[in-house]
Amino acid sequence: MPKKALTEAAVQRLKPPTSGQIDIFDRGYPGLCLRVSYGGGKSWTYFYRHGLNPQTGKPRLRRMGLGIYPEMSLAKAHEAWRVARQEVLSGRDPAHRRKLETAFTDFPGVFSEWLKRDQAKNRSYESVKRLIEKNVLAAWSHRQIAHLGRRDVLDVIDAIVDRGSPVTACMVHAHLHRLFKWSVGRGIINSNPMADMPRPAIVPKRDRVLADDELVAVWKAAGKIGWPFGDAIRLLILTGARREEIGQLKWTEIAGDSISLDAARTKNGEPHLIPLSLPAMTLLQRVPRIDGSPFVFTRNGTKAIVGWGAAKRRVDSIAGIQPWRIHDLRRTTATGLQKLKTPLQVTEAILGHTAGSRAGVIGIYQRHDYADEKRAALEAWGAHVIALVQ
Repeated sequence: MPKKALTEAAVQRLKPPTSGQIDIFDRGYPGLCLRVSYGGGKSWTYFYRHGLNPQTGKPRLRRMGLGIYPEMSLAKAHEAWRVARQEVLSGRDPAHRRKLETAFTDFPGVFSEWLKRDQAKNRSYESVKRLIEKNVLAAWSHRQIAHLGRRDVLDVIDAIVDRGSPVTACMVHAHLHRLFKWSVGRGIINSNPMADMPRPAIVPKRDRVLADDELVAVWKAAGKIGWPFGDAIRLLILTGARREEIGQLKWTEIAGDSISLDAARTKNGEPHLIPLSLPAMTLLQRVPRIDGSPFVFTRNGTKAIVGWGAAKRRVDSIAGIQPWRIHDLRRTTATGLQKLKTPLQVTEAILGHTAGSRAGVIGIYQRHDYADEKRAALEAWGAHVIALVQ
């Protein structure tokens, strides 16, 4: 393999081979190699011997990547070589030390640690994990988090906006901002590259409410796709509950004629009681039950239902109404309750809201749970829905 006394100018002038790659060792720095690929990429590698080969009994040849040129200049490569060589002379494997260091300094390592330390108890853990893995991790898989700047973040977010997903871009912006802020607090980086960075787009507030004929169409379409998603959609309409509150519903959470959710199952972190109207009770009594399964709505008995998107597309193909989302059912129920002259405080209690009329000092001192009022309102709403359908 060729050896040269490398200088910064010589490294810059090196031309890539027509195919494959070539290794040029730096004379005077044993084991330090500049690898040049046919695509023009240049990277520093350190070859050294550590440990014994169990078959031959001779020292085993190892290699360790040091960095990419020009991000790692010749001077920086020489310094990295000195540190690694000292580890070898001291009987230690420098690659092992590097692995321990980068586990908490490269972006994938920090991301993994952030998920474990900051996101593990959040109900949105899996969705956040998938969001960053799909939209960010590939671009930053080999980047040190301390080297990520404002431009790097904007490149990732702008790419999401450019493909026509401004809502996703806003979500990525929010989670990355929290990750960088957490990293500053943990002493991993000195500053947040997203400080004062505006959101990539203004996400409009949704105000979609299904009209009576649309609600009937969705109800009937849900009946046609059947259990488990069809019944779950109908129960969402009758209760005004959140999708995951019903989708992950367990039989043990059904106490008599009510659904009782503990604090871990609600968005606001407070226990929530959902009275079941006669139509809701009738629906649940007809739901098939899988022996040994804790879940009301499940495909295999071991996990709660997932894949709402596919189920909704089936409903859409039957209902044939204007675009809507599952969460719009909750808004439709709330609007319907208001039309039935349900007091605002009762509607908010049904929805499990702690803001609005129950925010601030009022929420602290006004602890009435509106249990009777909630039951009466949901009975009226259930009767209204069935009347519409029939």
